[in-house]
Amino acid sequence: MKQLVDKKILNEVIEERSKDSHKGNYGRLLLIGGTYPYGGAIIMAALAAVHSGAGLVTVATDRDNIPALHSHLPEAMAFDVKDKDRLKEQLAKVDIILLGPGLAEDDLGLELLETVLGQVKEQQILILDGGAISLFSKVTLPLPQAQTIFTPHQKEWERLGGLALAEQLDTANQEAVDRFAPGTIVVQKKPGTTLYQSGVVDCYQISAGGPYQATGGMGDTLAGMIAGFAGQFSKTSLFKRVLAATYLHSAIADELSQKAYVVLPTDISRKIPSAMKKVTEE
Repeated sequence: MKQLVDKKILNEVIEERSKDSHKGNYGRLLLIGGTYPYGGAIIMAALAAVHSGAGLVTVATDRDNIPALHSHLPEAMAFDVKDKDRLKEQLAKVDIILLGPGLAEDDLGLELLETVLGQVKEQQILILDGGAISLFSKVTLPLPQAQTIFTPHQKEWERLGGLALAEQLDTANQEAVDRFAPGTIVVQKKPGTTLYQSGVVDCYQISAGGPYQATGGMGDTLAGMIAGFAGQFSKTSLFKRVLAATYLHSAIADELSQKAYVVLPTDISRKIPSAMKKVTEE
């Protein structure tokens, strides 16, 4: 059965921060992507993660992309995605791994996917977005034991779930999601973005959002928000954290659309902290 998600999910998830907390309490994130020529995607994902309140954000991207990243976001750490030793070191110490924003579908991209899937641990959360989804759909690789979140748009879901666009109805989507490991979450991005979880009957449709979001980088920003929320708010289930991030992403876009014909993803990121603060004051 389809459930409609509204602003109540924000009150369920977003909470005041403890006065004696520190950055280690709000998630250690590793974002991997932005390989040539898609450098901007991982920057937008990192912006969203940091503005969502992630404690520590590290980005693995093309070395040439690091100056641009730091000019936009000095709060994030960064290293060359081809530095295999540092990548393995970071993979071993983080809580959340986001792979795929701006990840080119080439030999390097496939190598990164194989490395992440081979090293991720059961207690970590793995988010596969963009290029990582496309690569995963093309090859035969087992999913790890880690809690996994996919964030496909409809064409990516066509490849990942094996369903043509006309077949992507809730029952068929749920059956496709159920072929993944129990607990796997799929955020199907479309008009009326809908979330599914393997082994759970109900699906959840976001009640916010509109065509003003149809611009490049919107999905990268959402992936970064999901990563940021996943590293926090551990009193609620991971699925609720993903619901809250997805709803807030579109709710901010709704607000911005009152004065803008097109909503830019970076404008959404700038509004995240004040939107979260407003929730805690209600």
